[in-house]
Amino acid sequence: MQGKMKVAVMTGIGKLSFVERDIPQPAPNEVLVKLEYVGVCGSDLHYYESGRIGDFVVKPPFVLGHESGGVVVEVGSKVTHLKPGDRVALEPGKTCGHCEFCRSGKYNLCPEVIFFATPPVDGVFQEYVAHEGDLCFKLPGNVSTMEGALIEPLAVGFHAAQTADAKIGQVALVTGAGCIGLVSMLALKALGVSKVFMTDVVPKRLEKAKSLGAAAVINAAEKNVPQEINDLTGGKGVDIVIETSGNEKSAEAGIESAKKGAAMVFVGYSASGYMNLPMSTALNKELTLKTIFRYRHIYPLAIDAVSRGAVNIKDIVTNTFEFNDIQNAMDKSVHNKIDIVKSVIKIS
Repeated sequence: MQGKMKVAVMTGIGKLSFVERDIPQPAPNEVLVKLEYVGVCGSDLHYYESGRIGDFVVKPPFVLGHESGGVVVEVGSKVTHLKPGDRVALEPGKTCGHCEFCRSGKYNLCPEVIFFATPPVDGVFQEYVAHEGDLCFKLPGNVSTMEGALIEPLAVGFHAAQTADAKIGQVALVTGAGCIGLVSMLALKALGVSKVFMTDVVPKRLEKAKSLGAAAVINAAEKNVPQEINDLTGGKGVDIVIETSGNEKSAEAGIESAKKGAAMVFVGYSASGYMNLPMSTALNKELTLKTIFRYRHIYPLAIDAVSRGAVNIKDIVTNTFEFNDIQNAMDKSVHNKIDIVKSVIKIS
């Protein structure tokens, strides 16, 4: 397909502008996708607001966005499982396929991964993208391309829940009710966890968590979280803690709220990269402390969960913006975090 496409380019801290670029041509193993929705991730906001996350530094011009869904318009000669017109969710990380991590199935740990919107790799705040066919997952008829864009964060939630070895009948605590906290709750419930409690300090997020099925919500700015969990569980504590906030106090509260032998999974990055935690308590309880990095082998499971109605992913969205309004979308998402839980950009 020949022609030009519109691309939203980050030209500096808090600055976006539109440029025209050539529509990419798919390689034999790729498909060309006309994007319809792209989610605004916390990492996009962080790059937009500060220009870096740890060692990853934005060098403008740079394209943000990695949560995407769209329609296949062209397929490479080696792609046989997709055709023009298929609606797809795009898994954003291309890996080498031959390192020890790829060969062992832990491809999310590949040191050579090329991931949308992780500097220096451009993201997908644009009209078209050419992407590996094997990383484009066909959506069932009852799953929209907006939901397809949200499969990416949902995959993080499922990876966290599976890493915690979530089981039917368990009780869990999720600290942090932003997007990743919400999808972690949804994943836990889809895997059979009976009750999921959630904490945050932003009322709008707690309201959203309650509406999506949290058994109880706790405002950590107003309540003593471990005491509240003690009351809610009859003194037993929770079987699982998923920490998504990156906040040291929240992580500490999670450890204090866990029952003996519980599993705790760390998902959120702290601002400094470090945390001081009550390890004596963790040792006394013989907690299993784990971490995750993105996800692996999750997209088919997550898409199926949405299709079957096991996960109501679309209702995490609080704000939808047109592509032409993307500067306003990013500004509002950065400066109005009290009201905006999850934004998506409607590309076409």
